[in-house]
Amino acid sequence: MADDRNDEPYASDVDKAVRMFGADRTRLMDIVQEAHRRLGCLDEAAILSIAECLGVHAVEIKDMVSFYAFLNREPKGRFHIRFSGTPVALMKGAAEVVKAFAEVTGAEVGNTSADGEFTLDWAADLGMADQEPSALINGGVVTELTPADAGPIIDALRRNRDKGNSLPLFPGADADGAELPQARVATNLVRSGPILFRGGECAAALATVLRLSPEEVIKEVTRSKLRGRGGAGFPTGLKWRLCRQSVAEKHYVVCNADEGEPGTFKDRVLLTLAPHLVFDGMTIAAHALGATQGVIYLRGEYAYLHDPLSQALKELRDVGRLGENICGVRGFNFDIRIQLGAGAYICGEESALIESLEGKRGSPRDRPPFPTDRGYLGQPTAVDNVETFACVARIMEHGAAFFASFGTTESTGVKLLSVSGDCPRPGVYELPFGVTVNELLDMVGAPEAKFVQVGGPSGQCIGPKDYGRRIAYEDLSTGGSIMVFGQNRDVVETALQFTRFFVEGSCGWCTPCRVGTTILKQTLEKILHGRGTLSDIAFMEGFAGTVMRSSRCGLGQTAPNPILSTMRNFPEAYEALLKSDEFLPRFSLSETLRAAVEVQGRESLAAEE
Repeated sequence: MADDRNDEPYASDVDKAVRMFGADRTRLMDIVQEAHRRLGCLDEAAILSIAECLGVHAVEIKDMVSFYAFLNREPKGRFHIRFSGTPVALMKGAAEVVKAFAEVTGAEVGNTSADGEFTLDWAADLGMADQEPSALINGGVVTELTPADAGPIIDALRRNRDKGNSLPLFPGADADGAELPQARVATNLVRSGPILFRGGECAAALATVLRLSPEEVIKEVTRSKLRGRGGAGFPTGLKWRLCRQSVAEKHYVVCNADEGEPGTFKDRVLLTLAPHLVFDGMTIAAHALGATQGVIYLRGEYAYLHDPLSQALKELRDVGRLGENICGVRGFNFDIRIQLGAGAYICGEESALIESLEGKRGSPRDRPPFPTDRGYLGQPTAVDNVETFACVARIMEHGAAFFASFGTTESTGVKLLSVSGDCPRPGVYELPFGVTVNELLDMVGAPEAKFVQVGGPSGQCIGPKDYGRRIAYEDLSTGGSIMVFGQNRDVVETALQFTRFFVEGSCGWCTPCRVGTTILKQTLEKILHGRGTLSDIAFMEGFAGTVMRSSRCGLGQTAPNPILSTMRNFPEAYEALLKSDEFLPRFSLSETLRAAVEVQGRESLAAEE
């Protein structure tokens, strides 16, 4: 394949991809994804060609492309199948599903079948925790898979003889009329109201808001005490005020739709059911900040939402709620574009997201300066979560007092909770802040849960003694993820699965995170394999509190949380695994040398001694 890549059609594909985005280096994410779509991968020849078209060194392109999981550096199968590998997916039978697909395709995980048709891989998270096991097939989503689905799905894909690389694959049929497996994503809004999912598109409110001064809008958002719904909880009104006060040529509004935290999928539901509400919130922010351009960074796993969201933006332009002179307000021009991510958990961090938007690796920036001073393209930028913008639209529609009448003093309004795991009623619940974990478990049908992970892997793992605590910024803070684990689940094994997630999710920039997450994983594996001691427990506590806290961003700083919170709340689970406090190596020498012994047919001297 590589031999014929210098021909004119190949060069033409890259040239078209570059020209589609005006040969703009800052739009490199779009350029490489379009080239990837046309070529099937981004090998050395593709990278060199893109670099030449943009007039930059090839190492810049290679550095960026190598960062993202969804950008293949070598040819893969005609159908690339990525399976969700989260703890919830595994407890729902993902391993058995993958085994069935491997048997039907003849491909091992991480490899391509001999016929070149199928590549199987694990993915960190697909945002489908409420309907696991799930998979992406060339960007199309299939959910609630069983081992019995493998045969029919693979048979349907084999019948599809489309030679193109267009994405997404679903829905529809191929050129021969053979039915392809449909993208099946359930909305799963279990409980709606009283604020976000209360109906209404707030068109009238938008027209009214745009006739207020920017200062009045920011004051109203401030009075509501709205805090960022992405997890950090920074006051939205204060962020907007700081951003507006930054003197610059331009200001930008960015919507963070990269909810990569395992167990979180509430933004997916908002973007499916109420995209206009989110976009209205962004337009209100643009008015408050003096911005003319907005970007919604949509995680690559949600590529199937790209076309519906594009249609929603078109509808808003058609009725004058985006574009020029919005809602008849002369001189107020604002529009939104969609930026699709390419599979990188760290891009949920706002500065890493901005780096990705600019066509770079998604590595977090040193701060200060903060995005409100120097964000996207070096200009003041307000980066807010999908749910935050939806809240802004409702605040300006119904007033700050109405919004603040729900929740608690420190945590006003409502929170969308993504509930998954061992419960009969998974899905999204819109609840006022202050609800207890006990009350939530009763709603989802899991009052006897053994433990609950609140806030995703970076949050806290709690047991029954803490089920009376409230979900609020001042107590149990969460970006939205609530994972429920039944009586037959192993809390230490679950902590290890989350730790492995952080090892894979690290951007690799700083040593404390890049190396530290691996050290924690290896120590926890030692304990689970029956070779751990109290010294290992003390080591992990000290290591997490010193070395890991010096990480460049929040990922490394919170990566020890699965271990620390489970050790704190479930000490008996660790004690049952520990040996006496004598020295035990981190690895077994005999196990390490097993392969060599089998090859040589005898024990090594080291092993014999």
